Amino acid sequence: MPRSRTSSSGSGPRRGRPGPQRTGTRRGRPPGGPTAAPRPTRTPLVTRQPQPPVASFAAAGLPPKLVTALSRKGIDVPFPVQAATLPDALAGADVLGRASTGSGKTLGFGLPTLARLAGGSRTRRRPRALVMLPTRELARQVADTLEPLAHVLGLRIGCVYGGAPIGRQMSMLDKGIDLLVATPGRLVDLLERRAVTLDDVQIVVLDEADHLCDLGFLPVMRRLLDLVPAGGQRLLFSATLDGDVDVLVRRYLAEPVLVDVAPADADAPGRVEYRVLDVASREQKPGVVAQLARQVDRTLIFVRTKHGADRLAKQLDRIGTAARALHGGMAQPARTRSLAAFADGSVPVLVATDVAARGIHVDDLALVIHLDPPAEAKTFAHRSGRTGRAGASGSVVSLVCPDERRLVARLHADAGVTVEGS
Repeated sequence: MPRSRTSSSGSGPRRGRPGPQRTGTRRGRPPGGPTAAPRPTRTPLVTRQPQPPVASFAAAGLPPKLVTALSRKGIDVPFPVQAATLPDALAGADVLGRASTGSGKTLGFGLPTLARLAGGSRTRRRPRALVMLPTRELARQVADTLEPLAHVLGLRIGCVYGGAPIGRQMSMLDKGIDLLVATPGRLVDLLERRAVTLDDVQIVVLDEADHLCDLGFLPVMRRLLDLVPAGGQRLLFSATLDGDVDVLVRRYLAEPVLVDVAPADADAPGRVEYRVLDVASREQKPGVVAQLARQVDRTLIFVRTKHGADRLAKQLDRIGTAARALHGGMAQPARTRSLAAFADGSVPVLVATDVAARGIHVDDLALVIHLDPPAEAKTFAHRSGRTGRAGASGSVVSLVCPDERRLVARLHADAGVTVEGS
């Protein structure tokens, strides 16, 4: 049997905006080589305090039709991120939001966007608002959430992402939409085919901005944002606001209102239990995974490669543990089926690659297993963060071969996770 080491660790009208105007083109680089003047010290980011949060959707000033539609869905009281975001977003201010997945931020940016679009005219191939997300699963989830609300206002939403027939997406854009929900890669493809233009975009939302940057989309996002007319509204939401996210904030947001609703107890000790299981060889790992998965309702397993995901899912099926793979090489219908089966519990085990797993949001996920250790601590944290959400408890297990021990120890140290006996 593998040896275990255990510990616990935490895981309407536009409001005037003073200050420099945002430009839609890149600033020229000053001339000079090695003898050029040193780069000036970075100017501190200027943010503004938000207006007081609202107690109800009606008090925020949303259109009555929208308030009624929310009430029919049983949504009567705004979540904290919605209560804090609505006043300034409805006024047209830029918003910089630090909020985690599951906080309700989709309605936080979606409701004011729909309200500000209401009553406007629709033109083929020229959306008036754009929401960008890192994965097709997230894009689809956001579109599905906002679609019925847009309908009551007479607005049309389009959703474009890779892995789906581009011809259908081009046809949809040609008919005209008000709000476009997109992944960056597919949006670039459609722009290059002249199936869409961003010339009329008034509102841009970057959701899961940290994940967009983690996936290497920063250059693409800068290219896309530079195509959007200057002076429009920008809303950016992210679990973290450093690194490449800070680059986006400084370049594209003008004195944004800072909304920070990340839970104070997100890293509270004891929420997530971290364990290391030493195995003699990689061949042992599927059997150990099956034993662990049988003890909980849902298990999410991370592997490095698409082939590895397919192989492990088949191995688990053969030994009596129902499993599905999820990776970028799968057609969209197959990915959707895998996610749906995992979400409804009909398949208790999902084997995923890091990129594909960005769109997984399942409540009460009890166990995350690192079958293959990631290359860096940030990826380890993102993987592990799938469990122990919203105050729930969870477990994270790393299966470690002898040649992986040093890497896993470094990952735990860099992520601030201390494993007893390591």
